[in-house]
Amino acid sequence: MTTTAAIRSEWTKFWSVRSTFWGLAGAIVLMLVFVLPSAMSLAANRIRAGSAPDLVAGGNFYLAEFAVIALASLFVAGEYATGSIRSTLQWVPVRARVLTAKAAVLAPVLFVLGVVAAAGAIAVATPLMDGFGRAASTGEIIQACVANGTYFALTGLLSLGIGTALRSVAGSATVSFLVMVMSAMVAGSLGLGVADYMPGIAGVTAFVPSGQPNPVSGAVASYPSWAGLVILAVWTAVALAVGHEVLRRRDA
Repeated sequence: MTTTAAIRSEWTKFWSVRSTFWGLAGAIVLMLVFVLPSAMSLAANRIRAGSAPDLVAGGNFYLAEFAVIALASLFVAGEYATGSIRSTLQWVPVRARVLTAKAAVLAPVLFVLGVVAAAGAIAVATPLMDGFGRAASTGEIIQACVANGTYFALTGLLSLGIGTALRSVAGSATVSFLVMVMSAMVAGSLGLGVADYMPGIAGVTAFVPSGQPNPVSGAVASYPSWAGLVILAVWTAVALAVGHEVLRRRDA
């Protein structure tokens, strides 16, 4: 099977299971569950600090990304649970092609989801802030939407690599959570400067202009905001490389 045919096959599998729609809807709902009460809190307490992109960054880091992790983990590790991975590898014996096809389906879908979730959350949160918080420029809003889409796509690919290596939905979701969230929280609580280079914190840095505090850690990163996504991309590349190596060496 060619790469194009493999992508078409993965596309069909992705949209043929109910968990896909639950995962996509869950990411948007979790984003709103965090952003809307936070926006109303800014107005109720007449707080001038914080902006709509800041709220989106928090909603992503603390809640929405878990739906993305679950969706990506199910996409690959779910096949090991059902045994359908044997059929997949019989039709596409080139291991790298299987992983490439899954990534080619997952990344653009999650990017669009991230952009839509951020734009919707900002559109709803801004009037709820009632003039309080920090007003974000159009450029900042666009930056937050693109950053959220990229963050969703890279997080999904990172979970894809971990899920391919571990072959377990629960194991993949747990390890992805530890890598994206707990690693940054532990490093931050210990006062280690390396916290800025953990994938979750680094990715969130891209939501605001360079020189602005990270919406989650509250500290100003020592690198430009766009570099945060490069750091997250490096973590993602490592996870995919490990997943590919395990897939190449082991039988289904």
